[in-house]
Amino acid sequence: MTPTLDILTYGEAMAMFVAAETGPLAAVGQFTKRISGADLNVAIGLSRLGFKVGWMSRVGNDSFGQYVRDTLEREGIDQACVSTDERYPTGFQLKSKNDDGSDPSVEYFRKGSAASHLSLADYVPAYALGARHLHLTGVAPAISASSCELAFHLAREMRAAGKSISFDPNLRPTLWPTQAAMIETLNALATFADWVLPGISEGLILTGHKRPEDIARFYLERGARGVIVKLGAAGAYYRTADAEGVVPAQPVAKVVDTVGAGDGFAVGVVSALLEGRALVDAVARGHRIGALAIQVIGDSEGLPTRAELDALEQQSNPPSNDATTNDAAATPSALVNTATPVQPLNQMPASVIPNA
Repeated sequence: MTPTLDILTYGEAMAMFVAAETGPLAAVGQFTKRISGADLNVAIGLSRLGFKVGWMSRVGNDSFGQYVRDTLEREGIDQACVSTDERYPTGFQLKSKNDDGSDPSVEYFRKGSAASHLSLADYVPAYALGARHLHLTGVAPAISASSCELAFHLAREMRAAGKSISFDPNLRPTLWPTQAAMIETLNALATFADWVLPGISEGLILTGHKRPEDIARFYLERGARGVIVKLGAAGAYYRTADAEGVVPAQPVAKVVDTVGAGDGFAVGVVSALLEGRALVDAVARGHRIGALAIQVIGDSEGLPTRAELDALEQQSNPPSNDATTNDAAATPSALVNTATPVQPLNQMPASVIPNA
């Protein structure tokens, strides 16, 4: 039953209706149906790059649920641990269209959804532990107490089994009872991760620090092996115990849709590290894919195939080292688990690669 997976992700996938015209959502008459979900965006991106990806979730016995399943099949994502919940519906959302490159308005209809009832009952040890890497975000733990319990169980079990873990805080404050609860929970979850990927604004909320160096230090001191802080147009700051540096952002002529930029960044970073690339090159790939994501409408439509990415990387001739980088951090075992956990990095803020 259980395939050997490269990466396991879990969370909520939703149908998304994107406005066909600009203006308030209440005034829009036509929408285009697409798929959404931060964790699923990452799964789609990694699958397109040739990784064997498994998705753990629940969908309702409805048209939206079938749409999610059809998308998983089309994208080549294993859905052996996606169950159909006969009691609750699949969630959906509405997203506005903006022509000025600003963040769109999003309205969620996910309360009481099938995925919000994810729990320890959805955990299948043989399936989860068949993967070599777990990618987590801060969204799935926010949708319910039982889903949060599952996130910690997954992280704990994968870490105990020597698997690697990446964590993107991907803050959704409106899903949490209080900001204090969000901060405490996500910082605790981050201690299981090898790589933490917060945005600069997320880092401020989670750690109380404004400088990327201090945000990175906060997570390194709590066990993270590496932290990447997204700085928007300024690029991204990365730090390990032995190295630090800044990788410039990828210039974009026109921003079409900012949602999904951070997920694209995570796809680039995780894929490169799993391939044994140097951290500085992983960050550069994150910028490259994040930039592609914001040039089209839709959360995952801009994520490249392996052939497309290879062509871009050949053209770009990415750096093999950074001026302030120490080679000690650029090891092929970049995502191999260690005795202590790593903290997650946040999502990309506005401008070139905005928060999503």
